[in-house]
Order: sequence, then structure tokens, then C-alpha cells
Amino acid sequence: MSDSSTPARLSVFKTYKLYVGGKFPRSESGRVYEVTAKTSSGGKGKWLANVPLSSRKDARDAVVAARKAFGGWSGATAYNRGQILYRIAEMLEGRREQFVREVGEAEGLSKSKAGAVVDAAIDRWVWYAGWTDKIGQIVGGANPVAGPFFNLSTPEPTGVVTVIAPQDSSFLGLISVIAPVIATGNTAVVITSEESPLPALSLGEVLATSDLPGGVVNILSGRAAEMGPHLASHQDVNAIDLAGADAALAKELEIAAADNLKRVLRPQPVDDWNADPGTSRMTAFLETKTVWHPTGSLGSGGSSY
Repeated sequence: MSDSSTPARLSVFKTYKLYVGGKFPRSESGRVYEVTAKTSSGGKGKWLANVPLSSRKDARDAVVAARKAFGGWSGATAYNRGQILYRIAEMLEGRREQFVREVGEAEGLSKSKAGAVVDAAIDRWVWYAGWTDKIGQIVGGANPVAGPFFNLSTPEPTGVVTVIAPQDSSFLGLISVIAPVIATGNTAVVITSEESPLPALSLGEVLATSDLPGGVVNILSGRAAEMGPHLASHQDVNAIDLAGADAALAKELEIAAADNLKRVLRPQPVDDWNADPGTSRMTAFLETKTVWHPTGSLGSGGSSY
């Protein structure tokens, strides 16, 4: 028999934090904003959490962390990066039920539909994990030239990439824009979906407990319109993906990005994030290095090299 005098158990509410440099800070500004569930009709449902409203200082800290991590991450072997991405997929699989709940609440989906989205997102991680040591063979190689030279082209990561995550796809779309950036050796500063940031902030917990070095991915919740201009004009950011920016914000950020000749990936309408993503998001943030090497003079007795 139950004891009616036993007090009801207190609910333990989760505190969502930013993910910067492998740590979980609150916003330095102390600001938060309310996140509510989305109903199946697209309206607002129950209160879910108060999440950090990131500031300009948070964005700068994230860039510092990403730059610090870039050397080690870009210098790792492509095979090792693939292993780490696969490990992230393993960790996501282990926390599948949590993400099914969070995605369902974020996007107003039933449990079965949210489960399909999470499964697709995990599969997307595995897909990009397989590409890390293959993309170089697609976009690089030996070039035929006239003369006694070797001419070799190899892809190299661009550097620190700011990613404005899709607003309407809180998890599958998010992973579809983060994974190609880090798979190719770049580091990322990610601004989450403003209305549905919880799956992204929980992803930070997965990244922290995988083998991914701190600073490779930094996740900020808040307003892209507030942080975006500072990141687009930041002199230590090398590229920006405008996936989640509306037309007006995208134009503003493109202009700001021109100051230090950032690479800019303009918003591309995506009808279905489940579709084959191709390699375009990986190649968008790769630069090609071409090396010429003399082979020596060729005589009747063959090469003197």
C-alpha cells in the first residue's frame, strides 16, 4: 500500500546552457528567454525551458574557442575525423529517446514522426563520417600539365565557419549544416534556431561526451539578427553559412562578410532535409592548394630526378 503521507516527488527541470570551448557557460549577459513547445497546428504550447539569450561577448568567446581548436582539428587525419564523427552518431543513438521528445516538442510532431527525424539525423552523421577521408579524392588529384612538373591539388579547410542553423528543422537541418563543416576540418560557431533551440543545446552535451575536441563546435542560442552581424564582420571568422537567415538578414550579413572576404554560402531553399545532401556543403568550405614540383630534365637515359 502506498503511504499517502509521502510527499510528491519534486520535478527536476533541466537547465539548458551554451556550449563554448567544450564547456557549458550561461550567457555572460545573464539574459534568458522562454522556449515553448510547438503544437501540431504550429501554435505555441506548454513552457519548456528558459534558455540563454547569447550576447556579442558570447559570440566573440565562441570565435576564440573555434580558432584555438582549428589547428588540432584541421591537422588531424581525415580517417580520425571520421572515427570521431561516427562516435558522435553512437552517442546520439544512445540518447535517441531524449531527442525524439525534444524534436517532437520543438517541431510539433508525433512521437513516430519525431523518431523518423532523429533516425535520419543520426544516419546523416554516419554519412558524413564516411566522407571525411574520401572528399579529397573527389575534389583533389594530380593535374596533367605540359612540362617536367608534378602538379597536385589538395583540398584544405577554410577555417572558422559561422553557421546560422535552419529555423524550421531543429535537428535534422541543424546536423545537415554542422556535420559537413567539421567533417572537412573546419571549426564552427553555430547560432541555433531561435524558437526551437533545445535539440541543438542538447547536441552540445553529446559532443562534450564524445571524442570531439572542445571548441570544434560552439553552440549559441538566441537571436541571429543580434549576433549575426558581429560574427559576419569578425576578422577571425573565415566563412559563413546563411542557411537559417531570412532574405533581409542574409543581405545584411553578406555585406558585412565582404570586409575580410569571407566565403559566404547563401540561403538555399530546402524542401526536404531527408533528401540526399550531396557534397556541396562540404566543398563550400574547402580551399584548393595546388603544388608544382619539378621532375628534373628528361634525357635519352630517362629522368634524372
